[in-house]
Amino acid sequence: MLSRVKLSKTTVVTIDWDMTPDLAFCTFSAKGLREELISTKERTCYFFIDNWGKEAKLCLMERGVRYVHILAEITAPKEIVLDCIFRQGAKVSTRENFPIDDILKEWLLAEVVDQEQSPYLLLTVAPQAEVEDMGEPLPSAGNIELSGEKTLLPSEPRTLTEEQVESIIRDENFYDIRLNPQGDFVNALVDSGDGLTALDQCTGLLWQRAGIDLCSTRTMKARIEKLNTAGFAGFHDWRMPSPEEAMSLMEPLANAKGMHLHPCFSKEQPFVFTNARRNPTGYWFVDYAQGKTYWSSGTVPGGFCRLCRKSG
Repeated sequence: MLSRVKLSKTTVVTIDWDMTPDLAFCTFSAKGLREELISTKERTCYFFIDNWGKEAKLCLMERGVRYVHILAEITAPKEIVLDCIFRQGAKVSTRENFPIDDILKEWLLAEVVDQEQSPYLLLTVAPQAEVEDMGEPLPSAGNIELSGEKTLLPSEPRTLTEEQVESIIRDENFYDIRLNPQGDFVNALVDSGDGLTALDQCTGLLWQRAGIDLCSTRTMKARIEKLNTAGFAGFHDWRMPSPEEAMSLMEPLANAKGMHLHPCFSKEQPFVFTNARRNPTGYWFVDYAQGKTYWSSGTVPGGFCRLCRKSG
């Protein structure tokens, strides 16, 4: 049964009656992301009881991977809300978020859901969309003179041990907060002119400024294929970076967005896949939020990706 709540003349949301606060956390937190999510842009709306304040409140929540917002408070009679808490074996003093039960659901169906204008619905103010600061404009190509020869980094997929990755980080002078905190690989980033990519003249790599959303390695490969078929930024040979290529973007100091990256790159891809597997198991990732390289499963929660390609 589909149930809808009308928030305004133009905004109607669909209620997921099976969603609970605990299930929402397991579904949408990065650590518990479920494989059945089609996209991290997915959102769900559900009712729950917020009992963290002075009084219990019945709320309508909209939840996603990077989005948590209470759309409305339902000004239900106090005893109806408290009775739902009591039926779950809790007390008024229990500080917790509670799911609604069938009895409270029936009240919501009668008084709030599918109503043209419910007197119990108190809307909250929707937050304004955040505009990400991408820093000062990059210099145009030709305005940066390289002090030495171009650095050619390995690009082929391969399997690496932890000892090999540690050696790569130190040999190439890549920054890693644990393994090489003195590392400072220098880039020469320039504006590619399309607003979507940035060119590193030091390595000859063209990079996505943003990237691909959180998913498993299997889904990631399908998304890369789809992006190449469409010809992102006019090219059809985008790929996952090697560990060396991904680490070449790491900067010793975190920027204002909390990323160890040049600010021209989006903060929405905090840890990214590389094309290397770990011996004996797992995949190698580069984490720009924490300034380190690590290995993990490529399935749940998976990772983000910032694609690259050889330029010229």
